[in-house]
This record gives sequence, structure tokens and C-alpha cells, in this order.
Amino acid sequence: MIKRKPTFAFLVENPAHFFALGFGSGLAPVAPGTFGSILSWPLYLLLAAFFSPIQIIILSVVFFVIGIYFCAVAGKALGVVDHGAIVWDEIVACLLFYALIPQTWQAQLGALILFRLFDIAKPWPISWFDRKWKNGFGVMWDDLLAAVMAWVVFLFVHALFIR
Repeated sequence: MIKRKPTFAFLVENPAHFFALGFGSGLAPVAPGTFGSILSWPLYLLLAAFFSPIQIIILSVVFFVIGIYFCAVAGKALGVVDHGAIVWDEIVACLLFYALIPQTWQAQLGALILFRLFDIAKPWPISWFDRKWKNGFGVMWDDLLAAVMAWVVFLFVHALFIR
């Protein structure tokens, strides 16, 4: 596979690239995953203006499924299955996480921070899936696991200290 550099031209050459690169947030020169995760917050707020948390959970499932395709197409075109510029996986995982927590800015900020910690650190089993599943599903799956693990920690902290 020939490796390509993600550019604005790459972003707009295919709709799958546009979504996989998080509407351009994946083009950030440093920490594109963090930029994609940050973008998920205002995107969630926009969706929350029209949809309930349950509907956003359903949308997240749809976004996950189509994200398998987006990430596979972009990864193949970039020559790296899970290129750092591919951030649709972070966006979808965060949208799901935000829908599962109290609808306050403090909870959402905490969710964003926890998700980034788990996504960057990749504790087991996230790291195992990240190494073994080199396809569009694997790209999406490891971030979903990071969100679920962060959500469990969020629930534990919330139950102990917030309530």
C-alpha cells in the first residue's frame, strides 16, 4: 500500500474521506484524535437540539455501522488502516458517551476527558483489538470500547462523589 498524506484535496475527493476525517478535524497537525473528540461535543449539542438521548444512541449505532465503511475507504486510500487523521471513530464514540450521561456541561467535559484518556492509553482489551483488527470495524470498535470503559469509570465516580 502506498501511503498518502491527508490533505484538504484528500478530504474533498470522496464523501467517505470527508466523514472519516471528521469534516476536516482530522487534518489537525497535532492530536487529530483530540480535535475530532472535541468536535463531537458541539455536534452532540446540535443533535440534542433535535433528538432525545435515546434517539442519539440509535443514531450512534447507525453512524458506527456506516463508519466501518468510511474508515475502511479512507484507510485504504491513505495506505494506513487506522491513520491518525481518521477521527470518525472518536466522534461516534463520544456522541454515544454523551447520550448516556447527565446532560450538563460538567458531565460532558468529564466524559470528553475520560474518553481521551482511555483512547490514548488503550488499556487491555482496547489495545488487543487495536493490534489485531486492522479493518474498518477494528478502527470503530476500539474507540467504542474506550467509550464504554470510560463510561463505566464515569458511572463509578458519579455514584461515589456526585450523587
